Amino acid sequence: MFIVESYSLAVIFCLITMLCWGSWANTQKLAAKEWRFELFYWDYVAGILLLSIIGAFSLGSHGTAGRPFIADLTQAASGNISSAFIGGVVFNLANILLTAAIAGAGMAVAFPVGIGLALVIGVVLNYALAARGNPLLLFSGVLLVTLAIITNAVAYGKHSGSTGKRGVGKWISVAIIAGILMSSFYPFIAAGMDLENPAFPAAGKMTAYTAFVVFAAGIFISNLLFNTILMRRPLNGPPIRFSTYLKGRPRLHLTGLLGGCIWGVGNLFNLIASGKAGPAISYGLGQGATLVAALWGVLVWKEFKGSSPAVNRLVTGMFILFITGLGLIIAAGR
Repeated sequence: MFIVESYSLAVIFCLITMLCWGSWANTQKLAAKEWRFELFYWDYVAGILLLSIIGAFSLGSHGTAGRPFIADLTQAASGNISSAFIGGVVFNLANILLTAAIAGAGMAVAFPVGIGLALVIGVVLNYALAARGNPLLLFSGVLLVTLAIITNAVAYGKHSGSTGKRGVGKWISVAIIAGILMSSFYPFIAAGMDLENPAFPAAGKMTAYTAFVVFAAGIFISNLLFNTILMRRPLNGPPIRFSTYLKGRPRLHLTGLLGGCIWGVGNLFNLIASGKAGPAISYGLGQGATLVAALWGVLVWKEFKGSSPAVNRLVTGMFILFITGLGLIIAAGR
C-alpha cells in the first residue's frame, strides 16, 4: 500500500485535506435551491462510502509496504473495528448537524464556529493520544484559532442584526453542538490504526485504508437512523417524505455524491498522513478547512454582503487569526 515517508509530504496531504474538507459544502450550496439538505445528505454519505472503497482497493491494496485491504480487514481485532465504526457514528451525528447549520447560516459561519471549535478540542484530545510536535507552538496556534471563532461569531451576530435575519442564536448553537461532537470522532478511528508503524502495522491493528472503510460504514449505517429522524422532525421547515428523494433529478443526486467523494479524498489523505505527522497535527491542519470554507462563503457566496465597516474589520481579523494559528500548528510539527 502507499504510505507517507516524509513530514513535508504529510503536510502537503493535510493541506489537500484542508481544501477538500473546506470545499465539499459548495456542492450542498449548489443543490440548495432545489434540494433540502436532508435529501442532499443521503447521496453525500453514499459518496463517502464509495470513495473509501475505491481508496482501499487502489492505494490500499498495491505496493510492498503494509497489508492489502482484504488481508488487513480479515485480521483486524474486533475492538479496533468497533472503535473505527463508532468513530463513523459520532462523526455522522456531528456532520449532519453541521450541514443543517450550513443550510441555516451559511459556510462562512457554520464552519468557523463548528469546525473551528472541533479543531480546538480535537487537537487537545489527539495530542493526549499521541504527543507529537512542539506543545508551545501547537497550543498557541489553537489559542489563535479560538479567538478567530469568537470573532466570527461576533461578526455574524452583528451582520444578522443589521439585516434583520432571525435565528442567529439557534444556528450558532447547532454549530457549537456539531463542533463538540466533531472533535471526538478522530481518536476513535486513530485508536484502531497503528500510527507508530504504518508500513508494518501490528497484528490486530488496521491500516489507514481499512480504518476508513469501517469508519465510512459507520457513517452510512447510522445515517439510516439519524437522517430518517431529521426528515420527520426537521430543524427547519416541514417534514419530508422519502418519496421526495426518489423523485430527485440525476444531477441533484450526482451533486451529493460528488460532495461525499470530495470529503472522502480529504479524509483518506488525512489518515495516510497521520502516521508521519501525528494525529494532533494532521487533524488540526485538516480542520483548517474552516479557513477555506469561510473564504468560499465570503468571496464566492457573498454571505457577508452589505456588512458595515465594523463587521468587515471583524471578518478580516478572523482570517488573520486563522492563518496565523494554522501556521503555528504547521511549525509545531517540525
